Amino acid sequence: MEKGDIDHAVQLFDSVHNDPSVKGSDFDLTKLVPEMAFSYLRMGEVYNCLSNHNSQSCIYPIQGGGLHRDPTGSSKAIELYEKILKRNPKDAEALWLMNIAYMTLNRYPDGVPKHYLLKNPYPETDQVLPFEDVAAGLKLNVNNTAGGVITEDFDNDGYLDIVTSAWGFGEELHYFRNNGNGSFSDLSKQSGLSTLTGSLNINHTDYNNDGLKDIFVLRGGWKGLLGNFHNSLMKNNGDGTFTEVTIQSGLLSAHPTQTATWNDFNNDGWVDLFIGNESFPDNPDLQHPCEFYINNQDGTFTNVAAQTKLDLRYFIKGVTSGDYNNDGWQDIFISAMGERILLENKGVKGKVPVFENVTEKAGLSKDPNSTFATWFFDYDNDGWEDIIACDYSFNSTLSSIAGSEALGINPEYKGQPVLYRNNGDGTFKNITKEAGLYKSVFAMGSSFGDIDNDGWLDMFFGTGNPNFDSLIPNRMFRNNGGKGFNEVTRSSRTGSLQKGHGVAFADLDNDGDQDMYVDLGGAYEG
Repeated sequence: MEKGDIDHAVQLFDSVHNDPSVKGSDFDLTKLVPEMAFSYLRMGEVYNCLSNHNSQSCIYPIQGGGLHRDPTGSSKAIELYEKILKRNPKDAEALWLMNIAYMTLNRYPDGVPKHYLLKNPYPETDQVLPFEDVAAGLKLNVNNTAGGVITEDFDNDGYLDIVTSAWGFGEELHYFRNNGNGSFSDLSKQSGLSTLTGSLNINHTDYNNDGLKDIFVLRGGWKGLLGNFHNSLMKNNGDGTFTEVTIQSGLLSAHPTQTATWNDFNNDGWVDLFIGNESFPDNPDLQHPCEFYINNQDGTFTNVAAQTKLDLRYFIKGVTSGDYNNDGWQDIFISAMGERILLENKGVKGKVPVFENVTEKAGLSKDPNSTFATWFFDYDNDGWEDIIACDYSFNSTLSSIAGSEALGINPEYKGQPVLYRNNGDGTFKNITKEAGLYKSVFAMGSSFGDIDNDGWLDMFFGTGNPNFDSLIPNRMFRNNGGKGFNEVTRSSRTGSLQKGHGVAFADLDNDGDQDMYVDLGGAYEG
């Protein structure tokens, strides 16, 4: 399955299952049959959602054009999940995936046996207008593994363009120029960006103050010992092309990462750069200190991480910057496996900022779980930056957790988007439950925007993990006037069951409302 040869995978599982020495054994019932069941469910996805893709494919709840024309895969999966549930009626993963299979065949909820029915997962108390997947019609439906996305006006023509990346060693960056008439042109090769591969995330900045947005390509995330790749700084030449200036700029290094933040940390009018790398604290071979580069204002940077004590060693999955205490200096928040760190910018000595770790003082050290995607934003419009840090702790499959939540069973680890409200006095309060966000989301990529133009920031979460059986929808939450968030995944029609990664909100057609571009893909080619 990982290579994308679903037919071969199904044949192998069937042949082993039908072997007399295996059939009916404990291995068969507890290990093999669940793998077989999901391989058939995946077959249904491949033959329907992928091979016959349309604007409603794989969007939860599955309906209309998303229903499977070829019922073979889902029908066989249901048969096998019934076998699993006869052995263990409380198998939450099997219940969840069986209900999804029934949904693909337009047999949910009425066709699901009552004792197996999961009633109304992800209920909504709010509704928004639906989004429509138009990527295929615009030829923006890049087929790749997990990656990042940028929406920015790279040619200063007043229309937002799109750049995507993917983490596969041979997977290129794609640059789609907005033509201003509702269409896009693929200028990946002409721009020079198609020569760049293997990037789990990308972001943009104007590093040289020439009025043109440049691109920073991040590499090596999750790859451990194999992750010592260099990042790439791509200078926008202003003529539709980009030139790599990584070496000339002084940014050449080789550490695994997928996250960085650009900001003017010393208030000199030039953006600086903080990179969060992935270290294993207990493994001397996997030490990758964070990097902090000050802009020299001549196209080059100087790494002052050691001098500023920002050469931190954590397994960092998200960094963001903002002025959390409204003192005019940009601070840094780090989201890592087992750690959250708030670094207060105390001003400069010379041209170099001084930072203080105020995590405990700010009330952010009480939650020990691992977190992933993160950002500063003012969700309640009170003038103070709040923080989202998406929990990513789990001890069972994500489908199992989704099933448990639908059954009303509280999982030990929730994977919730943790919301820290800024108290305006240098401290934060965890208001995840009060804000309606104590839900199993498991975001790997996410972003925020105003989906209904009401002046309040909403959130979208690209969910999942690399495992094929982590078949859970991406999630959308509408801001309830700063009081909290209401789930609108169903009504917004944004709950793709494919693993979500890079997310960007942008008004791509200049019609006054925000659209979304979402990068879908996991770690495997299949």
